[in-house]
Amino acid sequence: MTIQEVNKAIQAERNVLLLHPLYNKINSIKDLQYFMEGHVYAVWDFMSLLKALQQKLTCTTVPWFASKHSQTRYLINEIVLAEESDLAIDGSRQSHFEMYLDAMQTANANTNSISAFIQQLQAGESIEKAIDQLPVEQGIRNFLHFTFTVIMNGKEHEIAAAFTFGREDLIPAMFTEILKGFQTNFPDTDLSKLIYYFERHIELDGDEHGPMAMQMITELCGEDEQKWQEVVEISKQALAKRYELWNAIESVIDQA
Repeated sequence: MTIQEVNKAIQAERNVLLLHPLYNKINSIKDLQYFMEGHVYAVWDFMSLLKALQQKLTCTTVPWFASKHSQTRYLINEIVLAEESDLAIDGSRQSHFEMYLDAMQTANANTNSISAFIQQLQAGESIEKAIDQLPVEQGIRNFLHFTFTVIMNGKEHEIAAAFTFGREDLIPAMFTEILKGFQTNFPDTDLSKLIYYFERHIELDGDEHGPMAMQMITELCGEDEQKWQEVVEISKQALAKRYELWNAIESVIDQA
């Protein structure tokens, strides 16, 4: 199997996600705040997927040894560099999650739940229990549980599949859809930080990180047909969970 064949196998799930009605429902600043308050969990758990790959495909222990994945370790470290310490809009260095939190605060979105969630984890709470206790829609909790199930139980190529086809390859097209209405719907709100975050992701993921992630999948799967099939299966599940996340955020907007 090839990358092109994987893309063909998951095209239906990808198309459905890119046509989700949520994109057309972010029509007020309140809608946008609800969107950000749900979406921030996907911004946060993305880094855990990336760090899981860094742990498995590079060497993060002492004493150090060269990992067997010579090309992939370069790709992962390049992505980590940008995602964990990119240039923010003011020229400082921030992770993309920190950029998103700043954008939320500028848009007066509530960051209390995500902050309390992280504090719980830092205090030693298990990820499963912390997710179960989140005061959010079940679809958001399901999304997070899927991510950490893949991280904890998945093989290298399965984690890479969730990262590549559930995130990196998807984000440019998805964020482009979300950005379409920003300028017309929110002319009186300062969304410069949020727009910068979205445009930065579209640029990085479309031009650099997406192609890098595809190379990673190719190297990890090689000629092993079973691995390629598992990549397809995990990718479909990841896209379905993203759809479930969007459903959850849409329901919050509809009920407001």
